[in-house]
Amino acid sequence: MKLQKSDWEDDSMRLAICGDISITSASAPVFAAADEKTAFGRVLEQFAGCDRVLVNLECALTDTEHRIIKKGPNLKGPKATADTLKKAGVTDCMLSNNHIFDYGVEGLVDTLAELDRVGLKWTGVGSDYEDSRENHVMVVDGITVAVVNVCEHEYSYATEERCGARPFDEFETMEDIRRAKKDADYVIVIYHGGKEHCRYPSPRLLKACREMVRCGADAVFCQHSHIIGCYEKFEGGHIVYGQGNFHFVKYLDKPEWGEGLMIELDVTRERMDIGFVPVLANDCGIDLADEETSARIMKDFFARSEELTNGQWKKGWHEFCVMMHDNYKKSICGHSVEDDLDKIQIFAHYLDCEAHTDVWRELFYTWNKTNELAENQKLR
Repeated sequence: MKLQKSDWEDDSMRLAICGDISITSASAPVFAAADEKTAFGRVLEQFAGCDRVLVNLECALTDTEHRIIKKGPNLKGPKATADTLKKAGVTDCMLSNNHIFDYGVEGLVDTLAELDRVGLKWTGVGSDYEDSRENHVMVVDGITVAVVNVCEHEYSYATEERCGARPFDEFETMEDIRRAKKDADYVIVIYHGGKEHCRYPSPRLLKACREMVRCGADAVFCQHSHIIGCYEKFEGGHIVYGQGNFHFVKYLDKPEWGEGLMIELDVTRERMDIGFVPVLANDCGIDLADEETSARIMKDFFARSEELTNGQWKKGWHEFCVMMHDNYKKSICGHSVEDDLDKIQIFAHYLDCEAHTDVWRELFYTWNKTNELAENQKLR
């Protein structure tokens, strides 16, 4: 059912938080034609009932062919994608992710120009690291919401001397959240990170997200994993460890890739309520999930969420890492001394990115194992 603002109350804000949007060969013709109805289907009805619609734009909008050197694909979409998003009802684009810089400075400049041309607001990138740290502020009916949009360290991140995406910093991001909370009624962190294809957070990610809540975040939403994860309410804050893809029409033979959760937040001066809307990919776009599929997605989602309370999530995380053991071992062995630029990139990439480091720590721990062998050994 299509809801309008008058259906709930005045002095309120309804936000839609959408996951990754990346244009593929299947969806590019639709976006190039600015055909929002084919691109988004009945999701448009959900957008229409929201004051602001936030998406993670995970590709450059550019015609350039000047790719950066990296591990993994270089993603881009037609410039008319901006028109399609605008017509669909999208209002704000989150750009702090690992693909926004896939076509370098030229691609990023083109992307910002297209978003500005159609009047879409954006955040998560800057001329340098300090510039990228500017928080995104939205005001509706006198309610102020600040968005802190950060990503893990994968090629795109800004430095003191280079433009790019706003990187997560375990110290300064916490300060940014505290700063945002001083001037805003609510703070939302959109964190582009976590291990791809894993439905559970790493121990580091769980601690980091909880600390963000302690620092003042009212909600923390992790994207990037391409798969629906789990949810917890921690000390009054909402944390989602993996929204899944939103609009990434690819691998249609893998159902988990085509499933995602749009998050709806109903915000008043007194509270922030959360809801989840399952969406599915089709041949060239997305649509709302049917009733049966939606029920199955939510049942599994809340079952995994329960594991965050009983500790079973640690088992899920560990089992995932064990499956990745050979891939990680092969990714490093010999690559540090290869004279092959692509292989050297693999070595650097696996050491630089937080999510990859999480897997290394789980598989190849270095703590003193001899303590296990001593019975009743005590220091005091």
